[in-house]
Order: sequence, then C-alpha cells, then structure tokens
Amino acid sequence: MSQITYITEQGLEKLKKELDRLMNVERPSISKLIGEAIEKGDISENAEYDAAKDAQGMLEAKIVELQAKIANARILDKSKINTSKVQILNRVKIKNRNTNTVMEYLIVPESEANLKEGKISYTTPIAKGLIGKKVGDVVEIKVPSGVIPFEIMQISL
Repeated sequence: MSQITYITEQGLEKLKKELDRLMNVERPSISKLIGEAIEKGDISENAEYDAAKDAQGMLEAKIVELQAKIANARILDKSKINTSKVQILNRVKIKNRNTNTVMEYLIVPESEANLKEGKISYTTPIAKGLIGKKVGDVVEIKVPSGVIPFEIMQISL
C-alpha cells in the first residue's frame, strides 16, 4: 500500500518534470548504451553492458518511485491555511532565547525541504515543536545540540 504524500502545486510540478526527464531523456540514453554494448559482441563478459543494465535497473526503480509519489500526491490548499497557529505551509519567525538569534522558516512537505531556501520539513524536530503553537509561545525543542527555547514571533503565509 502506497503512502499519501502531501505536496504543494510547485512540488508536484517539479516531480512531474523530473519524471518526464527520466522517461524521455535518461531512458533512451541508457537504451542506446545497452545497444552499443550488445553490438560489441559477447555480453557475458562485457563490463559496459553490465554497467548499462545496472544503470537501467536503477533508473526504472526511480521512475516507479516517482510515478507512485505522483499518483499518491495530495495537493495542499493554501486557501485553507491560516496563521492563528503554526501549521504546514506557514512561514514562521522564531527567536532563539539563548542567543537572541532570529530565524525564519517555511514549513513544507518533506519532499520540498531545502535549508538553503529556508524551507524545513514538517518532520524536523524544530517544525514538530512549532506546529500547533501561537505567536508569543515559547517552546523548548530538543535538537542534536541539546534543548533550545524558541519564541514564536510571527506566523505568516
């Protein structure tokens, strides 16, 4: 049984583009490599053929995985997201009470997390600790370096 994946419209579009690339660029490329290796003769001891077949197997597995993710994707509706409490697709400004450092994160589905862009997965310790809390709440979140108190300063879309 496949697992439902919550995703934004942009995230789903990204998955579809990746699937299209794998099926229409990578798959023909690997098929060509296999054909060239077969033309070289005996495939029983042909390292190029073995490598191409391995690459084909990995590619096909990735295609199946992407197809399953797309088939089981449920688009998150931004119009139903509010800012009274922290939830997925909220932008949250928090202050580390120990260092007075202010950080801002967008809480997103796991497949769209990208720390460089300030997007953290709802499955991370920080996001888990923030979800359901309101502006002004102070939450103590256990992270690898210990327990850190964070104050929620702002919740937005």
